[in-house]
Formats: sequence, structure tokens, C-alpha cells
Amino acid sequence: MLFQQIATSIAQAETAHEQPAPLWAEPWVFGVSMFAIFLVLMFVALSYTNLGNRHDAVEEHSDPHRQHPNKHTHKGH
Repeated sequence: MLFQQIATSIAQAETAHEQPAPLWAEPWVFGVSMFAIFLVLMFVALSYTNLGNRHDAVEEHSDPHRQHPNKHTHKGH
């Protein structure tokens, strides 16, 4: 019974010719506005690229009480 309802709704959807909703502006306006928004977001992201150069790198101290200690500093290997 459910399959019959699904098949009926699909058949009705294929025969119905609905018009798309009207746009409130020309299509190129949407493209230009999206391009401008992404351009602004790109400049915001680029403004953070110099963030890592503000301070000198500091060597991380070895804390034996950490949950997951840094195991990359072993000199024996």
C-alpha cells in the first residue's frame, strides 16, 4: 500500500508542470553578490595569515603529568 502511494505521488509529480518561483532580481545580480561576499570573506581570511609571525617560537617544555605527552622529542632513536 505504501509503495502504491509513493508510485502515485511520483506519477502525479511527473505530469504536473509547475512554474518556478519568480526571482526578485536578475540572475547576474545573484552571481555578482555571491562573488562580492566571497571576496570579502577571502580578505578576512587573508588578514589572519600574519598571526603566526607575531611572536618567536618557544620550545615546549616536557611535562610528565600531561595526559598525552609529546613523544616526538625522544633522543634515543
